[in-house]
Amino acid sequence: MERLEKKLYFIYNPLAGKGTIRGKLYEVIQALASAEYEVTVYPTREPRDAIERVRQLSEGYDLVVCSGGDGTLDEVVTGMMRREKKLPIGYIPAGSCNDFARSLQIPGNMQQAAEIAVRGRDFTVDVGSLNDRSFVYVAAFGIFTDVSYSTKQGMKNVLGHMAYILEGMKRITNVKSYYLKVTSAEMDFEGDFLFGMVTNSKSVGGFKSIVGKNVIFDDGLFEVTFIKRPKNAMELQEILAALANFQIDTKYMYSFKSSRIVVESKEPVPWALDGEYGGEYTRAEISNNPRAVEIRIASEILENIRKEQGTVRTGSGAE
Repeated sequence: MERLEKKLYFIYNPLAGKGTIRGKLYEVIQALASAEYEVTVYPTREPRDAIERVRQLSEGYDLVVCSGGDGTLDEVVTGMMRREKKLPIGYIPAGSCNDFARSLQIPGNMQQAAEIAVRGRDFTVDVGSLNDRSFVYVAAFGIFTDVSYSTKQGMKNVLGHMAYILEGMKRITNVKSYYLKVTSAEMDFEGDFLFGMVTNSKSVGGFKSIVGKNVIFDDGLFEVTFIKRPKNAMELQEILAALANFQIDTKYMYSFKSSRIVVESKEPVPWALDGEYGGEYTRAEISNNPRAVEIRIASEILENIRKEQGTVRTGSGAE
């Protein structure tokens, strides 16, 4: 017997952002159901809940839609990566920063984002892995990277992005660094570093353009940035000034593209994956899984991205 309706699994984090999903839930579900989907709704109950829900999702579903912050999307993508049959993912951003949504121009208006989730087009994007953990758009260590998961949810809800800045400013006077050996096909180096990030996004921590130019979401390459530990307060100010002006200062920074890097250290380094705690490692192998999952975005945005990325590929000589 032919199935008349498509099936959609809607999973949301009721605590994300200011909990606004609770006031918009009816409108969101109506928007999802209006596209002739049979909708199953599930609110997450604890951290990493979404990973198992998506991984164990029964056959017969056509689409997974999630709502929450970057951490919720990270969990859904992680669960999807552990499935044999992968499904397209719609995303309704409801967090404090929503970096990946900014990069793909998914609107903050929840009803509009829900419409795109069921009526948009699928864009196949790269997904990262750090050892056995997946991440959507950023793996990072060092100064400020624990701000997201160490800042209390209530503070995030009240102050929004400013909460991250205020929490991060506490760390400037006591900067922790790590002596690392970094290996990749593009370059090898070692030294004392206070920060490093491996990204596939145009926005990190709510700030645009700090990850390098010409970001392509499906080229199999990450944008990689490592910042050396400053020797004095003057060098620290120069580094902060370069970051504030969206510049790479080669005296203090390494910046390049790569599909795989290995980061080794004598002491365990705590990593953040998509703004959530990702574990501590003395050896972190970070790999790009090209075109691994499909994210549903607006048709016109997909066309713009393809034109923009096509121009970048042609101009840079990339294939």
